[in-house]
Amino acid sequence: MRIERIDVIHTNIPMNQTFRTSFGAINEQHSIVVKVYGEGHTAFGEACPFYAPVYSYECIETMKAVIRGFIAPAIIGKSLNGIEDYYRAVDFIKGNNHAKAAVETALWDLESKMRGLPLWKLVGGTDPAVEVGVSIGIQPSVDALLKKIEDYLAEGYRRIKIKIEPGKDIDTVSKVRKAFPDISLMVDANSSYRLKDSETLARLDEHHLLMMEQPLAEDDIIDHGKLQSAISTPICLDESIHTPDDARKAIELGSCKIINIKYGRVGGLLNSVRIHDICMKNGIGNWAGGMIETGIGQRFKIALSTLPNFKYAADIETSDRFLVEDLVTPDIAHVKGMLDANTEYRVDEIKLNKYTEDVTICRA
Repeated sequence: MRIERIDVIHTNIPMNQTFRTSFGAINEQHSIVVKVYGEGHTAFGEACPFYAPVYSYECIETMKAVIRGFIAPAIIGKSLNGIEDYYRAVDFIKGNNHAKAAVETALWDLESKMRGLPLWKLVGGTDPAVEVGVSIGIQPSVDALLKKIEDYLAEGYRRIKIKIEPGKDIDTVSKVRKAFPDISLMVDANSSYRLKDSETLARLDEHHLLMMEQPLAEDDIIDHGKLQSAISTPICLDESIHTPDDARKAIELGSCKIINIKYGRVGGLLNSVRIHDICMKNGIGNWAGGMIETGIGQRFKIALSTLPNFKYAADIETSDRFLVEDLVTPDIAHVKGMLDANTEYRVDEIKLNKYTEDVTICRA
């Protein structure tokens, strides 16, 4: 494929609810949407590490700088023999996986259009039926959390994820499990604990959780291995895994039993597939995590979730979950907690323009 032009689009969409984690409160959804022109088609990708560098060292401004200054010049006007060629072309750039993924996903979209294949088949998916779970931010009270869970279960979500942090953990989980004894329940700590908190975290074992996501430091795999050997609840790694090699090392160290794959965090869909294959070979389950992407990015999460080792319900946001308006048509909407990967979602460029904060056009 030959890329003629890349538009780097910073979108800013108001959210219809505040999403709170141990990182802080999020009220606006900032993304970098990439529009590529090539082979007579236009295609779109997206990645969003949040506006500020709170989830990773990347943020919206670093993505703009890296894409326009380094990624675009490396590929515009050149012939790429598939996605692997793209990886080779940008391999000189250290890290900056979200920036790489924003462009890489657009190239997958372009290849999907060139070959006339849906994304899920292009990535090697085996089952277009995708289970959907829901992630609930930190609530002002346990009663408010219980009401949220009740509402989401009524909507048909297949798995509930709640956020925990020191001081809002044992009592919260105990009350949730008492109210909902049979649901598929997991907790996400967003790196807010340390190894010295092992005894506290071990007390969660009695609540039969599906998994405990990233309890320890965002750059750790050593202490997670020690914690996993001390508790029965499966640890799921998120922020610690940036490359296929990270996944291999974590598995060899016994640091987890599950790995959440966020395509932005790992540099795109190709690395997501590679991590999936390593995990499947070693009996480590996967699921697709989310960064509150627009529908443009949700398409790639849906496609990944059709791979055979994605054993757990995905964090795929419906179009009305967080955003006042989504950027795709039709809206992403599950039916009893299920999505069909065969659904074709088109980018609504009128809405895209409406929520564009700024755009940089890159040409040869």
